[in-house]
Amino acid sequence: MTWLASLEERTPPMAALAVSIVAVSTSAILIRFSDAPSIVKALYRVVFTTLLLAPFAVSHYRDDLRALSGRDAVVAVVTGVALAAHFATWFESLEWTSVAASVTLVQSQPLFVAIGAAVLLDEAINRRMVGGILVAVVGVAVMSLGGLVAGSLVGLFTTPLPTLAARAGSAGSTTLYGNALALVGAVMAAGYVLAGRSLRQRVALVPYVTVVYSVCAVVLLGVALADGVTVAPSAYPAEEWLLFLGMAVGPGIFGHTVINWALKYVESSVVSVTLLGEPVGSTLLALVLLGEAPDVFTVAGGAVVLAGIYVTATGRPGES
Repeated sequence: MTWLASLEERTPPMAALAVSIVAVSTSAILIRFSDAPSIVKALYRVVFTTLLLAPFAVSHYRDDLRALSGRDAVVAVVTGVALAAHFATWFESLEWTSVAASVTLVQSQPLFVAIGAAVLLDEAINRRMVGGILVAVVGVAVMSLGGLVAGSLVGLFTTPLPTLAARAGSAGSTTLYGNALALVGAVMAAGYVLAGRSLRQRVALVPYVTVVYSVCAVVLLGVALADGVTVAPSAYPAEEWLLFLGMAVGPGIFGHTVINWALKYVESSVVSVTLLGEPVGSTLLALVLLGEAPDVFTVAGGAVVLAGIYVTATGRPGES
C-alpha cells in the first residue's frame, strides 16, 4: 500500500477536513430527497459504507485486522455503539422537540469534545481555541434558533396569556424529553470523535472504520427491528437505494471516513468544531439544489460559525 502512504503524506489534513465537510453537507440534501424512515436512512447509509470498505479491508489490511489488540477492538466496538446511539437518539429527538432545538443541542458536541480531549487525551486547549469553539456554537444557535426566538417574541406580545400558559403546559414535558435525547446525541458524537482520535494514533484507518461501521450497522438494525420499522429491501424502490448509496459514498466515505483519517493528525477539538460547518454547507447546497433561500439569521449565524472554525483552526499550537 505504498501509494496510499504516499497519498497520506502529500495530503494536508486541514484540506482533507474541508473536503469532508463538503461531503457531509450533502447528507441533509440526500435525506430530504428520500422518503424512507429516518432510522432506515441511517441504517443503509452505514451498511453501504461498510460494504464499500470491507473488501478493501480484507484484501489489503487482513494482517492489521488480525493484529488489532483486544483492548483496541473493544474500544472500536464501543465507538460503533456510540455512533449508532448518536444517530438513534438524534433522529428520535426530532419527533419530540423542534428541529431548531434538536440541531442546536446535538451540535453542542465540540464543548464535550474539548472537555474530554483535555481530561482524557491530554490535548492542549488554549484560550483562542476555546473562544473559537464558543463562537462557532453560538453561530449554530443563531442559525437554528434565531427565527424561532424572533417569532416567539412577536407571539409573546400578540397572544393572550392564558393561551401561552396552555401551550407551555402541554408542550413542556415532551420538549424536555426531546431536548434530552438531542443532548445525549451530542455526548455520543463527542465520544465517537474522542475514541477516533485515540485509536487512530495506532490503528490504520480502514480496519478501524470497518469495525466501527459494522458495529454501528448491527446496532441500528436492532433499533429498527425493535421499533417495528420495515427494513426489507423489497419495501423500497430503486430510487431510494440510489439515495442510500449516495449517502454512503458522499457523507460516508468522503465525509466521516476522511474525518476519521484526519483524526490521526488533527486535534479532536479542531475536528469537532470543523463539523459545525456542515449546516453552513447544507444551507448553500439547499439554496442551489432546492431553491431554499436562507433567512437573515441563517446567513448571520453561518458567518459566525465560519469565523469560529477559523479562530479554532488557527489557534492550534504551532499555527499562526
